[in-house]
Amino acid sequence: MRIAYLVSQYPAPSHTFIRREVEELRNRGLDIQTFSIRSPLKAEVISDSDHREHKNTWYLLPASPLLLIWAHFVSLILHPIRYFKTLKLAFKHSTPGISLHPLFYFVEAIYLAAELKQRKITHLHNHFAQAGAIVGLLASRYLDIKWSFTVHGTSEFDGAAGSLLNDKLAAADFVPCVSYFGRAQVMRLVNPNHWSKLFISRCGVDLENMPQRIEDNHDTIRILCIARLSPEKGILGLIEAFDKALKQNPNLELRIIGEGSDRPIIEQKLPKNCQLLGRASETEVFKQLTSTDIFVISSFMEGLPVVLMEALAIKVPVIAPCVAGIPELVTDGKSGLLFSPSNWEQLSERILQLSNDKELRNNLATEGQRRVETEFDIKRAVEPLLLKLNYEP
Repeated sequence: MRIAYLVSQYPAPSHTFIRREVEELRNRGLDIQTFSIRSPLKAEVISDSDHREHKNTWYLLPASPLLLIWAHFVSLILHPIRYFKTLKLAFKHSTPGISLHPLFYFVEAIYLAAELKQRKITHLHNHFAQAGAIVGLLASRYLDIKWSFTVHGTSEFDGAAGSLLNDKLAAADFVPCVSYFGRAQVMRLVNPNHWSKLFISRCGVDLENMPQRIEDNHDTIRILCIARLSPEKGILGLIEAFDKALKQNPNLELRIIGEGSDRPIIEQKLPKNCQLLGRASETEVFKQLTSTDIFVISSFMEGLPVVLMEALAIKVPVIAPCVAGIPELVTDGKSGLLFSPSNWEQLSERILQLSNDKELRNNLATEGQRRVETEFDIKRAVEPLLLKLNYEP
């Protein structure tokens, strides 16, 4: 068994859960090699683990034109019928309208297939059901090897990705979903005959190597948010809610880790006691988490955020929107506090409620950590996927 993992970008600051999954599956004896459509920017490869994975990952782009041409020439000569069937599948697996994307996916897929063949890969697994999954699907069809993909969140159900989901599921051998909400959305969009391929396989955290939260006495209540600075993360709403809470409790402090397209807008709206820390390494993220009092997510859409699991694992009380798979991790009033997405008045109330009640913070943190231990430890989380991958061809 030789398994390839294909991601649009690997490693990536927001995809540490993929690295943990790969590492744990390797620890269980699986031969997993990592492939990526594009290489991350130098600034995105920060931790030692990321540097190690970056060094050992094969990158499709940028590609040498000569190597691309040679891969297609050899593939056409060896399997001409399969070659043109894959090209036909590429154009079939596209949204209505005139677009060159199917051709690009095909060119990339054949190049990828040549490398997979050379390495004697027997199973290809994608994370996320978007463009990278199309490349993976085409490469696996040309090679006639097994293929699967993991479904994460809303971006895979909306728009072009959602319209092509049924075809991907039909071609896949199995499809893990990180949440029941995600599985339900896939079921909504695909033929019920394919439902049996779907199963729950959580993303997880490495509890054995999680840092300890630092308990100290300080007057300021430190609030932390880790998210891309992009519209779907609702950062402007979080700032609005924080500013309102700050007027009633001047001892609040908000720190935001992340980068994105909304940064210029957010910088203009920042209230006092609020800092943008930019992109951070995994080490810096954990340093911030261990010294914070409250962790907040303000998203409009999510899958099941791993950073939320990390906060709970470190015993940081959390506030999160009641959206997508989050209620599968956070039970309101028991393992965290939930609010209705986009209800900034309610989010402000939750911030004040938690900041003014240390006993509640401690109780939520204790139960939140227990919740992660029962289902989201990476050693438990990989079990369903391990059963599917660890088969004899």
